[in-house]
Amino acid sequence: MKKYGLEKFNNLVDALNSLPTVGKKSALRYAYHMVLKDSFSALKIANAIQEAVTSIKECQRCGALSEDEICSICADEMRDETKLCIVENAKDIFILEESTDYDGKYFVLKSLEELDVSKLEGVIKKGIREVIFALTPSISNDAIIIFLEDKLKEYDLSFTKIAQGVPTGINLENVDTLSLAKALELRVKV
Repeated sequence: MKKYGLEKFNNLVDALNSLPTVGKKSALRYAYHMVLKDSFSALKIANAIQEAVTSIKECQRCGALSEDEICSICADEMRDETKLCIVENAKDIFILEESTDYDGKYFVLKSLEELDVSKLEGVIKKGIREVIFALTPSISNDAIIIFLEDKLKEYDLSFTKIAQGVPTGINLENVDTLSLAKALELRVKV
């Protein structure tokens, strides 16, 4: 696209285009809408982004998104303290919570390179009896499950993973809540 002297507009298009799944044409449509059609909503979005970026951090216990040092799930005494659901990233917690069928705690894995096994063990020592792996089905994630089972074998734990119903290679964010609820309900022993 030829840029004809609209530096600020083009910067907005480029910024929107840098978001996942937003192509150049969509970014252009969004920018046009924000600037000329609904500037009030655009300013509301800008304010919400600024507040979120400056206020949200990772929970010190589980790695979920939080506005405080400890997230509301970790702080909730009504949650089942014997179940721990291991997820790939913090956004997966939103998806699992939407299904309303899981009432335990979480631990965000991020990646094997960033995994702090001692932190995970610290969580498990607080009374966890079942570890549920809610990872996107793949060979590499199966290897992570085997690795963690080995690292945690000294604890009296039941290891399960979410049942089929979540297609292989599909991220949890792309699974409907009914399929996800069924996968949690029918989780299988690892």
